[in-house]
Amino acid sequence: MCSRRAAEKLIQEGRVQVNGETVREMGTKVTEDDVVSVDGIPVGVAKNYTVLLHKPTGVVTTLMDPQRRPTIVKFLPDYGVQLKPVGRLDMDTEGLLLCTNDGELANRLAHPRYGIEKEYQAIVIGIPDDKALQKLREGVYVEGRKTAPARVEVIHAEPKTNTTGLRITIHEGRKRQVRLMCDSVGHPVQSLKRVRIGPLKLRGMRAGEARLLGKQEVDELRRMVGLRPG
Repeated sequence: MCSRRAAEKLIQEGRVQVNGETVREMGTKVTEDDVVSVDGIPVGVAKNYTVLLHKPTGVVTTLMDPQRRPTIVKFLPDYGVQLKPVGRLDMDTEGLLLCTNDGELANRLAHPRYGIEKEYQAIVIGIPDDKALQKLREGVYVEGRKTAPARVEVIHAEPKTNTTGLRITIHEGRKRQVRLMCDSVGHPVQSLKRVRIGPLKLRGMRAGEARLLGKQEVDELRRMVGLRPG
């Protein structure tokens, strides 16, 4: 019904009850058998929804932007819950973005310890030689930290336009990581598209299109990050 910060304010104001008794202590534990109320009205448990969005370029991965740039909100279906993005794609990057109100699933999918693969198709300037490709595969230093090993394959090289198409698969989610990796070996990214997260692929979806994941798809994601199927 509200954000965590707003919930803390409600607790401080004495407006939250557990089994009829007002609670003011942050972090009070409750179970599924407890009745949590706000102003005497029981709070229901929201159904979880996970959506796959083909984020277009020119759109920021946020629900609200102080600079009033276009956000992903207008592309998300309305299920009566707040769907939050899992990780981010920068404004100039398009592709697969997961959005969900399942906080536990979102946190684990975004955490590098679970090793969820993210596959990108990048067009870079220049024709990378074997040395540059090997550096990308073994890890390069980005903002003072070395990236984890990655899979890097050449899709096509175009000498006429001096560009190369690369397929890059990583399992980290650092800010602008793929762009910074390519910059570090002297081949800046011209265009970038995320085409896969784990078992989920972008195939057949237009930019701006969103679809609700089925139970089987969500259960597979949950198993991959050590959660019980829903």
